[in-house]
Amino acid sequence: MPPRYTEVMGTPVPTVPRQVALLVLDEDPVAGAALRQVLDSEGWRVRVVQDVPSLFAELKTGEYSLVIANIATVGVATPAFVTLKELCTVPAEEGARLRILFLVPELTGSQFVGTLETSHVPYVVRPYHLNEFLEKVSDLLVEIKAIETHIRQVRHEFGDVRKKKKQAARSNSMFASRDSFSYSDEELAEYERQDAEAAKTRRHKPRTNLGGGDR
Repeated sequence: MPPRYTEVMGTPVPTVPRQVALLVLDEDPVAGAALRQVLDSEGWRVRVVQDVPSLFAELKTGEYSLVIANIATVGVATPAFVTLKELCTVPAEEGARLRILFLVPELTGSQFVGTLETSHVPYVVRPYHLNEFLEKVSDLLVEIKAIETHIRQVRHEFGDVRKKKKQAARSNSMFASRDSFSYSDEELAEYERQDAEAAKTRRHKPRTNLGGGDR
């Protein structure tokens, strides 16, 4: 058992980074489960609820950094939408700790997009590409400093995480049928070869002006 550190011993008590928590609102349990699988693969803690009262009950805990809400479940002419809009438009410099991303259904999206545009709130329309969705999520989390770095399109992922994302995307119609976030084995091998050659070149590159006064 590892030693425990205390302030009495003169050593600060080590802290464990808090896991980022995301809250998903979708009355469709299949779609909600698919979103949870994708977001879980990033290491975030995800909870899915199927109705607005449950959403606001969870928000009262103050645990969540991002709400991903199906706009068809919320509606646009509702007190719930007004509240979520106010929450997601609080500037980060004023201490905002929550962001909202609205999901727009593919078939009925036209009745929602106009309101979302005029409200200046973040949204995505189904079906959407998986890596673009994750980029949008990460950008919102970075905005309120819940995470430090953005997720970018050029990613090289290995092992179970990569397989999990591919399976989630293929089994879920909300995502477009494009695995742009992953690479074939041949592409990965070529990337590793080029990286190894670049590292070898850096090792054998002569050093000049080390310690000189004219650096």
